[in-house]
Amino acid sequence: MIDIEQRLGRLEDIEQIRNLTARYCRHLDDRNWDALMEQFTPDGEFDGLSHLVGRTEMRAFFSSLVSQGFSAVWHFTDNVEIEVDGDSAVVRSYLWQPFVSDGVSSIAAGRYTDHVTKVDGTWLYRIKQVRFNFWVPLADGWDENVFSNESARSAAVDPSRK
Repeated sequence: MIDIEQRLGRLEDIEQIRNLTARYCRHLDDRNWDALMEQFTPDGEFDGLSHLVGRTEMRAFFSSLVSQGFSAVWHFTDNVEIEVDGDSAVVRSYLWQPFVSDGVSSIAAGRYTDHVTKVDGTWLYRIKQVRFNFWVPLADGWDENVFSNESARSAAVDPSRK
């Protein structure tokens, strides 16, 4: 049986990982690129609309989204599952993402599968992966595997993994 200190430590780790997810969404939506990059290991990866490795590459990509027409975005995560194994963990969650792109109100939904690691007592993303179920203008409605964005289509949820 695991002693009370180990159980408490595990619960504290889980709560810190939940906060990592919340900070990621807040910093991304607030366009706080420096704070966003601090949520990743120096060699961390983002695998979604593009596959990026390292903070410099990720910062350039995320900051370029504004010039690509993304004037507003809101990331909401839910159904967070956290599997801790020592100083690493796998985090799965759902993403609901309303956004405005080129003046068009749109919506996307998908799933995150993240690999996080504890570095000097702080949980950080090693790999942040998103796979989308859909990405469409609100006026068009939405359904599974409907995409108006080719980058999002390339990061679609694999139906065989449901």
